Amino acid sequence: MPRLTSSGRARLIVALAAGSLVCTAGPAYADKPVPGEAKPPSGPQGGADGQGGLSASVSNIQLSYPSGGGGGGKKGNLGTVDPNWEPPACWYEPTLSPEQLKRFVDTDSGGDVGIHESWWGKGLWTDHYRDGKPAENFDMHSPKNSTAEGYKNYNLGKDGYFWRGVAPDPMASDSWDCGRIMFWVDAGEVPDDPNSPTPKTLAEYAYNKVEVPETKVDLKPAAKSTVNLPTWVWLDKGTFKDVKVRAELPNTDLWAETTAKPVALHLEPGTDDAETFPASGDCQINDDGSIGTPYTKGNADKTPPCGIRYLRATNGTPYQLSASVTWQITWEGSDGSRGDLPDGTFETTQDMNVQEIQSINR
Repeated sequence: MPRLTSSGRARLIVALAAGSLVCTAGPAYADKPVPGEAKPPSGPQGGADGQGGLSASVSNIQLSYPSGGGGGGKKGNLGTVDPNWEPPACWYEPTLSPEQLKRFVDTDSGGDVGIHESWWGKGLWTDHYRDGKPAENFDMHSPKNSTAEGYKNYNLGKDGYFWRGVAPDPMASDSWDCGRIMFWVDAGEVPDDPNSPTPKTLAEYAYNKVEVPETKVDLKPAAKSTVNLPTWVWLDKGTFKDVKVRAELPNTDLWAETTAKPVALHLEPGTDDAETFPASGDCQINDDGSIGTPYTKGNADKTPPCGIRYLRATNGTPYQLSASVTWQITWEGSDGSRGDLPDGTFETTQDMNVQEIQSINR
């Protein structure tokens, strides 16, 4: 293992990329322990508020829920219907002001200077951000790492922020696209970089933060269904409402609002010995937010607008009725941009017991 010495500390970059371990001599420790070596002390978490240092897996994006985020009951995050869609793997965002960076170096000086590069030791930070010495970026997708010019006295007296890459999952292969170490951007500006944040970035980040209520449908009959007789399925109006998540990036003018609108309920009976109504199993959500039509006396033999007919009894082992709501996702951003994101789904299951008798009175 190659080693260099600076200010009484060993300096080493260790990177995990494309399934292989890459070791390069340079001014950093890894954010993963080196075999046979003690792991550096854990760096504080946080970012641009200066209240906890530097962790490249923690974003400063702030979330709020203008609608649909409150209320009781169980909730869960949406899954996407598009298996090929992925949220942004990485982006750059404001992290520390000059004063915050100086305070961090003077009091801690251990943390992530980039997504895949951590500096442990005050000298590593002062060399580059105080004394103007150049340092290498960690550009794993480039033939050769680029050079970052140094700074004088942390840019104290200047108006702006040091920006740094953020990756919710640092092990994602595309997170290596944000390989620059922390760099300066004047106040009110966004860096000229393909991985600079945009309103769409924030909208896609918010997609994974949308929480929707669990899907538990009303059934008639509720306790047991009967072979060859339809089971009516419905949800009262107002059960599902639009959910809106607002994502704002502090120290910029960037924001986006991502809205999830319920559009359909999909039923899976839990067995091939069943029919759904409609045949697709997709029950549309009505204008008032209800789904299907509540069962009323005398409708036992009628075909429900949303329901199931089981063709075989359960014989002690209930079928697992799956009910999933499809949510249509749209977004709008601070620059007037807007668009669609892949539909989301949230699924729950409930037991269905089916009896086999010749007749029944309801």
